[in-house]
Amino acid sequence: MVDTTVADDTSVVPDSFGIDRFADDTSLRSLLPLYIDDRLLEHLRPTLTALGPRLGGELDELAGIADRNPPVLRPRTRTGQDLESVEAHPAYRALQQVAYGDLGMAAMSHRPGVLGWPEVMPPVVKYLFFYLFAQAEFGLECPVSMTDSLTRVLRKFGSQQLQERYLPGLTSTDLDTLLQGAMFMTEQGAGSDTGRIETSAVDNGDGTWSLHGQKWFCSNVDAELSMVLARPAGAGEGTKGIGLFLLPRHLPDGTQNAQRIVRLKDKLGTRSMPSGEVSLDGATAYLVGELGQGFKQMTDMINPSRLSNGVRSAGLMRRAFAEARYVCANREAFGSTLNKLPLQRRQLAKLLLPTEQGLSMVLHTADVYAKSEAGDSRATAVLRILTPLLKFRTTRDARKVTADAMEVRGGVGYIEEFGDARVFRDAQLGSIWEGTSNIVALDVIRAAHRSESLKPLIGHLQDLLAEAAGTGAAGDGAATGCVPAVLHGHLEELTGRIMHLLELLPMGTDQERVRQAASATYHLVSAIVLTWEGAHVGQRFGDWTRLVLAALVVRHKLLPQDPLEPAADDAEVIDDLVAGVPFDRERARAAVESILAGTR
Repeated sequence: MVDTTVADDTSVVPDSFGIDRFADDTSLRSLLPLYIDDRLLEHLRPTLTALGPRLGGELDELAGIADRNPPVLRPRTRTGQDLESVEAHPAYRALQQVAYGDLGMAAMSHRPGVLGWPEVMPPVVKYLFFYLFAQAEFGLECPVSMTDSLTRVLRKFGSQQLQERYLPGLTSTDLDTLLQGAMFMTEQGAGSDTGRIETSAVDNGDGTWSLHGQKWFCSNVDAELSMVLARPAGAGEGTKGIGLFLLPRHLPDGTQNAQRIVRLKDKLGTRSMPSGEVSLDGATAYLVGELGQGFKQMTDMINPSRLSNGVRSAGLMRRAFAEARYVCANREAFGSTLNKLPLQRRQLAKLLLPTEQGLSMVLHTADVYAKSEAGDSRATAVLRILTPLLKFRTTRDARKVTADAMEVRGGVGYIEEFGDARVFRDAQLGSIWEGTSNIVALDVIRAAHRSESLKPLIGHLQDLLAEAAGTGAAGDGAATGCVPAVLHGHLEELTGRIMHLLELLPMGTDQERVRQAASATYHLVSAIVLTWEGAHVGQRFGDWTRLVLAALVVRHKLLPQDPLEPAADDAEVIDDLVAGVPFDRERARAAVESILAGTR
């Protein structure tokens, strides 16, 4: 059970400052042994243990300071040279030291030795740190993610010469030698419609190109290296004519390239991180990969960024839920603490469920990512659809969860002294970055049909269910082993129904149903992953809680609802889920059957 006692019991305003974010997350700690090798997990444990209280204390404080003191554009040097620079607050620099330096978050997927581990870290470790770090600082994770993704693209498509020149800096954990990354795509006339990009590229004939154009929204705007989409002279229209170019802020001789930061954006959230407009006036750049394949190659940067976006949103939900739970356990009103009030108890449950879905989807998608990187073709197909699913739903859920958690704290949550308002503002960006919800929902359908991911996904889900069904001991009862028959039956039936729905939605038809189909698919996948996790965690540690969470997803996210019918969820079940009290096998089975009673 989570300890939610008040640090200062003389105050009537609960303040969780200094809370250990890692220790507080019992779900995460129970799941890590399923996704990370025991030897690696033991190696990481001291780092995670030390990081937890820093996330709830020192790093959260630094993030608040950086948010209140956003970066400033200096257009000229003090001697009058037109060499603009971005001045960041020391608090942001301190956060960079932790993310890039101490933790090596941008480097750990590309070289051994990070955090003292002799091998390259698996994707799940990287996203574990993204998930945790977002609970203190969200904005900086955009530059960290883009540096990581740019490195991946350069390694995959860049020339040997470019790799030798830039990879050491991109994978450095020393801020003095680090080269940060960015991607410049958006233009005023070409937001989500990338095929309308007008930035032009002219071949100089010496292995370099000259770029001319305006990029409208460039995050980490002063990054040393940027991946830029531009249209070569004479190329055709649409995305097929676009090339991908590596744009250095400084040329090999040390002079500043012909790119100018026009202004910084005054943003609602992620205020610590510089975003701006860039003018390219004959800037020198290098072609990456094949000419005309730029957009396709850039997706190798966009898709990991989308995955990172979903991970960060899941982290924001965990932080928001944890804050709301802490307040409810320690704030008294109407003669009791708030968590004893029926309405508030149900509101906490509504915050908990999407938070747990997000965590499961993050860890599972990262695991599929690792298998894809290892050459598993089915995992590659499954990852192709899981990535937009995760980005689509978690970013939208984070907007609601952070808003409702802020409401739990009341007027205190609305002011900037606590972190609720900052977390809420940051959460708004997830569903806009790397494709709006409509664009990403359409990409789910594109993945199902054009990328032929639907059948591999069905097979993947069926395998997860079969594995969950087989984890119970011999003689455990139903053919579904430790998974209650009613839950297993619903998931099998819903898999067929939702996959049939996706089959009926090829690109270009019935677009008004695309978002509904994407949400339903996300909920189905998350319910099956929760079931798989619940069976394995239960078998290993005796905690079958995630089966109960899976039943709640089925009941409240996938089955028809009668708004006039009282909810069947037992109050004691909700209390224990919110408080983190584990469910033994028999109690979990009873809870699942109660939640799903009368639904078949």
